Amino acid sequence: MRIRTLLLGRGLGGRVFHAPLIQAVPELELVGLAGAADAAAAAVSDRADLVVVSTPNRTHFPLARAALEAGKHVVVDKPFAVTVAEADALIALAAERERVLTVFHNRRWDGDFLTVKRLLADGRLGRPLLLEAHWDRFRPELRDGWKEEPAEGAGLLLDLGPHMVDQALQLFGRPEALSADLGTQRLGSRVEDYFALTLHYGPLRVLLSAAMMVAEARPRFAAHGSVGSYVKHGLDPQEAQLKAGACPGDTGLPAGDGTLTLGDGRRETVPTERGRYLAFYEGVADAILRGAPAPVAADDARDGLRLIDLARTSAREGRRVPI
Repeated sequence: MRIRTLLLGRGLGGRVFHAPLIQAVPELELVGLAGAADAAAAAVSDRADLVVVSTPNRTHFPLARAALEAGKHVVVDKPFAVTVAEADALIALAAERERVLTVFHNRRWDGDFLTVKRLLADGRLGRPLLLEAHWDRFRPELRDGWKEEPAEGAGLLLDLGPHMVDQALQLFGRPEALSADLGTQRLGSRVEDYFALTLHYGPLRVLLSAAMMVAEARPRFAAHGSVGSYVKHGLDPQEAQLKAGACPGDTGLPAGDGTLTLGDGRRETVPTERGRYLAFYEGVADAILRGAPAPVAADDARDGLRLIDLARTSAREGRRVPI
């Protein structure tokens, strides 16, 4: 059986990420592609078993809800929804209709993140004490589009934050507290284009930061423990490779390795794991056809949204917020 898959969204996410990955999985059949204007009608189409929502953030909830109500399995691009209440409603509806509902947190399959995960699991760093993750860009110019408009679903925190928070939750679980700083740094910008979140886990601190005005990018990951430190620069190459037209099965070849520095000064190169976004849609097929767990639990994405909500509270009130 092939799963008839309808993709909602003709933007970067739909064209570069979802469409190539769907077409690379033999058990999935891409039967249609609808733009934002036609998405509402397409979401309930009889010709689809699976609906993938890759439209502007504020439309994720109504489109996913319509698809679930029509009996479809659903993949939602990040962010899962704009609010926790919307996420809760989708989770309840999917359970009621017995449909697979999952969220495209593809950055779980970044090669550098997989490398950090392996080093922590192997104890190469000793007891983890500090993890810094940065996602830096240099884009002083403002761009037309919904991401730059001061409306629900816009801003850098809801753009890159869901990926970064999800990675932290995968590594360490739910923190005890968080503190956050949000800022608008580009001239004329009307949405936040800088954020720094600190997640508190006993003595461990996890610092997550993204900015749009950093010409010399900070390390993508810097993980420090009681035995040593691992530092890796540069973003996972899969997005660039997909943009260049590479087949999904040929992507993920590492672009640069990291360095492990031990407390006695010894240094060694750490090969970067090969990333594999294709694993997400292979997991979607397994969940629908064979009852396997969804590749990303909707509850996980909901937990990430909750932390983002609390980050806004922390930044607004200038205090550390308990979880």
